[in-house]
Amino acid sequence: MPSTIHVEILRQSTPDDAARTERFAIPYRPNMNITSVLGEIALNPITADGAPTTPITYDSNCLEEICGSCAMLINGRARMACSTLVDTLQKEHPDKPIRLAPLSKFPVVRDLAVDRAVLFENLKVVKAWVPIDGTYDLGPGPRQFPQTQEARYPLSNCISCTICMEVCPQFNDQTNFVGAATIAQARLFNMDPAGSVLKQDRLRALAGDGGIQECGFAQNCVEACPKLLPLAESISITGRDAMLQQLKDLFTR
Repeated sequence: MPSTIHVEILRQSTPDDAARTERFAIPYRPNMNITSVLGEIALNPITADGAPTTPITYDSNCLEEICGSCAMLINGRARMACSTLVDTLQKEHPDKPIRLAPLSKFPVVRDLAVDRAVLFENLKVVKAWVPIDGTYDLGPGPRQFPQTQEARYPLSNCISCTICMEVCPQFNDQTNFVGAATIAQARLFNMDPAGSVLKQDRLRALAGDGGIQECGFAQNCVEACPKLLPLAESISITGRDAMLQQLKDLFTR
């Protein structure tokens, strides 16, 4: 491994500023991840040309691929900064610098930090919650079959990183597609015995504008999901359920 890590970072001071690239040279240490590279720059914010600059703004929290906040473009691919190792990147492209950029489909706040509020707005549209606030005693909850628990557990691992939306060709301003994460969460709560009371509302929302019919089934989300959620399966099952709900509504008017 080289003694120095060369990094190119696409920076933007404000949402309206033009983007610019800054280059950095960081001393190499084994087992560094991208988050630690950004931390080294924060300790000594000097570009490779020796010019003083400011630390890089980016989102980060758990440092163990749980919170989903540190998603960014790393060498052109949407990945998590905390779980992407420098050693792996150097093996992939030994003669090239590491390139960091913000996710391309969300408004830039500053540098590598983007505004991903659209995901949470979409989750509100499909009512991705159990409608019980826990402030009063309802007694024991309904039983779940172990098979249902096993099917629901992978869906509960979603970390809201929005990588599935970043890599989706259908997620754009023209389609308003809600994205795979929202569909998977709708399925998660539809399978919950208490959450299923809102199942019809969720399916009707997914049958509307920007809903599940916008999915082109490219399955980029399946390849890119850092938590390996069963996204293709969720889209297929929820799409079937949404169609059946439309037919029920048609014949019960």
